[in-house]
Amino acid sequence: LFSLFEANPQLIDLIVDICGTAPGLAQYLSRNAGVLDAVLGGDFFAPWPGGAALHKALAGVFDAQPDYEKKLGAARSFVKEWHFRIGVHHLRGLVDAAEVGRQYADLAGAALAALWPEVQAEFARKHGPCPGRGAVVLGMGSLGAERLNAASDLDLIVIYDPAGVETSEGPRPLATRPYYARLTQALVTAVSAPMAEGRLYAVDMRLRPSGRQGPVATALQSFRAYQMEEAWTWEHLALTRARVLAGPPELAAEVEAARLAVLAAKGQGAQVMPDLAEMRARIFAAKAPDGAWEAKIGPGRLQDIELLAQSFALRMAAPARRVEPQLRAGLRGALIDKAGFEALASAYRFFWRLQAGGRLLTDRPLDMAAIGEGGRAFMLREVGEPDLAALAARLDATTATVRGIIEAVLAADPVAGRG
Repeated sequence: LFSLFEANPQLIDLIVDICGTAPGLAQYLSRNAGVLDAVLGGDFFAPWPGGAALHKALAGVFDAQPDYEKKLGAARSFVKEWHFRIGVHHLRGLVDAAEVGRQYADLAGAALAALWPEVQAEFARKHGPCPGRGAVVLGMGSLGAERLNAASDLDLIVIYDPAGVETSEGPRPLATRPYYARLTQALVTAVSAPMAEGRLYAVDMRLRPSGRQGPVATALQSFRAYQMEEAWTWEHLALTRARVLAGPPELAAEVEAARLAVLAAKGQGAQVMPDLAEMRARIFAAKAPDGAWEAKIGPGRLQDIELLAQSFALRMAAPARRVEPQLRAGLRGALIDKAGFEALASAYRFFWRLQAGGRLLTDRPLDMAAIGEGGRAFMLREVGEPDLAALAARLDATTATVRGIIEAVLAADPVAGRG
């Protein structure tokens, strides 16, 4: 080992940086020292391959496994190694926070796209192939918007089309609705169950129609009807970020068409902004910011910008899922002026750097006193500030500016402004 370090002094710098700054990365390295071979071989620092290449690579890994359990374990090893690589590149300043967010989303999307056929094939051994036209997996929230951090869970929805088929055909056939419900549970287990290699991701399905009370999988016709006739404004806001990640292409295209049709129909209602104002008040009353360095929760912070951006996408029936294109849709529709747009876009980038950096270093609320000198230096580099006092002042000023802009937009709405 010492001869390895002597021949590769840059390896010592990397290990010291990881161990002194990012406990999560250090823990992975302590259990998977073999990853250093990739570091020395050069592949570790190769350009990002993209989601399609990761999907293909993981599918190839699955082909080499003898059974379903081995495939689930291999998926965990594959994802964790790439997750470690993204984190190290972020820590070393090789990629910025925006690129990091896209890479984590690429990785999660590739994992789901590769796993979904395997889950279906395993389920079909007992209950037969998918009845009807199959099912698609939608990424919601930050996954749909392609902006994950090192600690993100996955918001998912499963939509299927029975196409008039009432039961599956297999050794133990199931009626269509329980078939897809149990298939969805099998997917959640495949992703979130702890194994020797850990779990892939935590999964949250509360954004499905009717939330916790609704079925875990939804028929396409029911999804359309629910969104058009029953869904609340917050569900339409969430739909602005929905993105199909896996499943039959023709069904995926129909789900996307349904999404856009809902946005076009529901974004013109007079209640969008009043409902946003009420939702905003409830969220901020329910959860206070987690400490002085909170980037996400609270008036004038990341989530506040995201909600306003979603309202713009809804009102403009814009297909955009990411925050800045959604804000730009609001600018095109004169829902916000250019100065407000530029201020919010700049603030969003600042808050995201703070959020993504903090989640790399700790799974707790960001505490500058607790993350050590290396952690503080990393955070200051990420946001481009010379010291903590300057960062605190910028955070306070940015929060106040964003809050003022958002409240002015709400006040300008003839209905929301009366609230």
